[in-house]
Amino acid sequence: MPFPYTPPLSEIRFVLTRLIGTEKLSSLPGYEAVGEDIIDAILDGAGKIASEVFAPLNDTGDKVGIKFLNDTIVMPEGFKEAYRAYIDGGWNGLQVEEKFGGQGLPSLLGTAVFEMLQAANVSLSLCPMLNVGAIELLSMHGDESTKKKYLPKMVSGEWSGAMDMTESQAGSDVGAVKTKAVAEGDHYLITGQKIFISYGDHDMAENIIHLVLARLPNAPDGTRGLSLFLVPKILVNNDGTLGNKNEVRVVSIEHKMGMHSSPTCVMSYGDYKGSVGYLIGKENGGIAAMFTMMNNARLNVGIQGLGVMERSYQHARDYAKTRVQSRPIDNPKAASTTIIHHPDVRRMLMIMKVLTEAARAIAYQCALAIDVSKHSQDATQKSEASARGALLTPIAKAWITDRTNEVASMGIQVLGGAGYIEEAGAAQHMRDARVLAIYEGTNGIQAQDLVFRKLVYDQGTAFYSMTTEIKSFLNNWPKDMPKDFGVIFENLSLALTAAVNSGAWILKNGKTNPAMTAASAEPFLQLFGNILGGYYLARSALLAQVDLTTKKGHPEYLVSKIISAKFYATHFLPHCQALSATIYTGADATMSTTEASFI
Repeated sequence: MPFPYTPPLSEIRFVLTRLIGTEKLSSLPGYEAVGEDIIDAILDGAGKIASEVFAPLNDTGDKVGIKFLNDTIVMPEGFKEAYRAYIDGGWNGLQVEEKFGGQGLPSLLGTAVFEMLQAANVSLSLCPMLNVGAIELLSMHGDESTKKKYLPKMVSGEWSGAMDMTESQAGSDVGAVKTKAVAEGDHYLITGQKIFISYGDHDMAENIIHLVLARLPNAPDGTRGLSLFLVPKILVNNDGTLGNKNEVRVVSIEHKMGMHSSPTCVMSYGDYKGSVGYLIGKENGGIAAMFTMMNNARLNVGIQGLGVMERSYQHARDYAKTRVQSRPIDNPKAASTTIIHHPDVRRMLMIMKVLTEAARAIAYQCALAIDVSKHSQDATQKSEASARGALLTPIAKAWITDRTNEVASMGIQVLGGAGYIEEAGAAQHMRDARVLAIYEGTNGIQAQDLVFRKLVYDQGTAFYSMTTEIKSFLNNWPKDMPKDFGVIFENLSLALTAAVNSGAWILKNGKTNPAMTAASAEPFLQLFGNILGGYYLARSALLAQVDLTTKKGHPEYLVSKIISAKFYATHFLPHCQALSATIYTGADATMSTTEASFI
């Protein structure tokens, strides 16, 4: 049964204007005009299209799914019209530079917009999400003629982009790609097959621009020998008009656990002569170029997870407010009450609520760092922001989507038996959420990326910058806070000690014992994500207390921010100490196993 989605505008505005602060954006060159009026206009407009256009199609899209007819993907009824409303409103170019036809607004605002769209309809919103990444890749790595020929229609949304990497033998091991490319005149001929290509085909855009990893003759083995090619579904004439169909076709579509209205395709290139493709960047430089789109997608997968968390929480909260079952435990003579009054249900709803709030803060802070790294004119600030964004990206992708699966599962639990029945709608959130921890680099790979590339590689510089910021926050803790804020301070302090010590262990063992370090990578990512969530919620609580004291904002909402920080501090920050113990000693038990141990 369809249920509404209400954009959490108060929460998003608080993160943007109080936790982050509009001055962080308006101080950047090109963003001087970005103030609360623009933020409000963007949020209100995006909230409207999310709740009124995208959200009503979520349930029907899940039930009907896509159709594969005559080598073409047919989207569910209403999807083409919703996508048209999205691109006609100019949303597709929101965060694209003006010189490419976009509006030139910060990625941070684009992140807020995508949160609402993903919450409304994660399957439909994946299409524009991928296109934004493809646009960024081409704007950074394409030559001027390629940008002129392809970007205007991609920025407008008339054409969409797809990332074509995975092959049956080359999943996480991208270097095993076998798709071939051979030079012919001013282009290349591509032959091979890819699997798991999200939005590899659909009928919402008139052309699809595939970005395909392939291997040139005599190229080095592994990722060093991969090149990137632009392969359009329909060839584009020099004047920008569409020409003949390229040798690109869908072989089949995957039948998935969730995201039923998002086409996942097996793609074939060059059934006869070869697909026409154009080199992007340098020969054998494909993986470096593709990482532009991959890193964009990794943050945005975290945003997908955030959206699903919010939708699942709203669903469970609204059900708990209306479902009458059993008498209050502290008043057994009273009439039966709604289940939101029962302590365990309230505990579950609070877990869902605070994890969603923590995820939002982490994702938005990551987007801010990316904006600063691209637009600051201060070399030091630019470098530090780039390192901060790189550090937070695997957290935003992996920690958030792990929590998404927990929140979606708990949403079913709140509904009880009804949650297990498809008609209630809660099961869809769990089915949709499951892939988020898998695609764009599994969460295990994100943990490896965090410990080896973001800690060991730079001797922990970005990590210690983050922990130093948290330490400074604690050192400057206001003395006039109410007494019940003490548990936030104490538990965050203990968690910080656990994080710093665990980081030191990773740095000590990262080069000398990489297998042991890899075995501890996942608990380290969970620890680091936990403390970041606690830190941002603690900052939010102090800001809310200031606003209460000065009588700014809605009192009930501000009190809820303080409650969230205390709940998180007592329920999640203590996990950091347990995870640190696992990091120190758990790897030995893992690595002492042999294949024979798995009987």
